[in-house]
Amino acid sequence: MSGYNAVLARNTKNAPKSIGPYSQTVAFSHYNNLSAQLPINPISGELVDGGIMKQAEQCFKNIQAIVESIDHVMDDIVKITIFIKNISDLDTVNSIYKKFFPCYVPTLTTVAVTALPMGALIQVEAIVSNGEGTIPAAPQAGDLIKVTSNTKNAPENSLSSQTVAFSHYNNLSAQLPIDPGSGKLVAGGIREQTGQCLKNIKAILESIDVPFDDIVKINIFLKNFSDIKAVNEVYTTFFPDSAIARAAAYVPARTTVAVAALPMDALVQIEAVVSHGDGTPPQVVEDRHGIILKPNNTENAPQCSFSTQTVAFSHYNHISAQLPLDPKTGELVSCGVKEQAGQCLKNIKAIVESIDHVLDDVVKVNIFLKNIADIDAVDKIYTIFFPEGVPARRTVGVSALPNDALIQIEAVVSHAEGTPPKA
Repeated sequence: MSGYNAVLARNTKNAPKSIGPYSQTVAFSHYNNLSAQLPINPISGELVDGGIMKQAEQCFKNIQAIVESIDHVMDDIVKITIFIKNISDLDTVNSIYKKFFPCYVPTLTTVAVTALPMGALIQVEAIVSNGEGTIPAAPQAGDLIKVTSNTKNAPENSLSSQTVAFSHYNNLSAQLPIDPGSGKLVAGGIREQTGQCLKNIKAILESIDVPFDDIVKINIFLKNFSDIKAVNEVYTTFFPDSAIARAAAYVPARTTVAVAALPMDALVQIEAVVSHGDGTPPQVVEDRHGIILKPNNTENAPQCSFSTQTVAFSHYNHISAQLPLDPKTGELVSCGVKEQAGQCLKNIKAIVESIDHVLDDVVKVNIFLKNIADIDAVDKIYTIFFPEGVPARRTVGVSALPNDALIQIEAVVSHAEGTPPKA
């Protein structure tokens, strides 16, 4: 590795001290990855009183404190993800959200989960643009700009942009199965809803002249995990999308979880992270054109026909969520959450090492737990793999995971060497 870019973890006293072994924000290249913020008062270290309104406000105040501590502003946020305990609280949360984003709106994903750390009603995370980059004492590409885009061919929402590009990535708002003409959920069941979500994503990408096969990561949120087979059948009609992708059998990295509820009582919601070889101004042509995707799989971690273990683009690797599967047998490891957490992290380590990286290159970890009460047991294993607690992190309780696992873990990894331009 070149060491040209540096992983930069930072914390501020103006936001709550992390309740686990993780940093408040980790910058690498042109993005800051924030840990999900709970509604904790940074002075007392306790959850704020006052119900969902006060808790939502505290989450955003904590994000604002972190953002300002690294010399950024809220309008530098590219993506917001909101996890709520009760989907009925969505309107209240949205009213608070508007106060922090009165003009510019980032992309947005909102899901209801079964449980959150400390019994919170809400947890919010953010991805922040980082125009200065992380080359020590050297601006990387000047004052890069965000490029927001919306199209009438996909559902529009006053609370979010459909896609926000910054540097070499586009981050899309999670797409519900809404017909863009009527603004209502499509008729039919899970197949029709899955197809509409993916059609909406495709319409957004076509509006910005980006092919569907430039997607590097897909996240699927399901109301009922029993629907996964039908979802996969529809999914394979969209991926691979081009002759080149079919020849290479390319599919993005992927995460699939079952959640408590989705907006509009939808059965499925899908979000995408998309490569952006053009970059955003003022990146010069020789720095931006022809950057390629680099998918990779290793026999030392579980393989899946619906996803690539890791997809690198520019200065990031996006890793598919790892289940506690033994890569040799393909079976779930026995015993409890400690053993399963260890296997998930072993699988991530194997993938990271297969692309000549180390766990110290990880900038963000997302943990999905069947039982949120397992978080302390998981942290005991987690610190073996991340003793310095550097990566930013998010932990949520979900209603079901593939293979009836107790835990699933995904990661985003820095990629200092970048990916090469086409020859």
